[in-house]
Amino acid sequence: MKSAKDYLADANAVVTRISSADAIAKHATGAGVWIDVRDSNDIVASGTIKGAQRVPRGFIEFAADADMPFHKDFMQKDADIYLVCGAGGQAALAGKTLQDMGYTSVTNVGGIGDWKDAGGPTEA
Repeated sequence: MKSAKDYLADANAVVTRISSADAIAKHATGAGVWIDVRDSNDIVASGTIKGAQRVPRGFIEFAADADMPFHKDFMQKDADIYLVCGAGGQAALAGKTLQDMGYTSVTNVGGIGDWKDAGGPTEA
């Protein structure tokens, strides 16, 4: 039987994680799709990355699947996807799910607190 730690270890083993500084540099180029996978209440409380889409981790499969009526057009399998959450765990798990669904470029940028501490641009 797998534990939460096992799932997180599996996700961290396959989803690339970059530093806040590297993520901020990527964001500054205007490239990629930035997604906050936290629940809306968490985003309201702390803000999110400027321009980030909001797709809760519990909804990621529906938003990512082009055959679902809830598919989000910004979610394309060949897009550079950058995920953020509260501390990096939900982003890793969502990233692994996207990779399992055929997404080819998924990156975990960690937690919003680290992003803010590093001076990354935010919005409410």
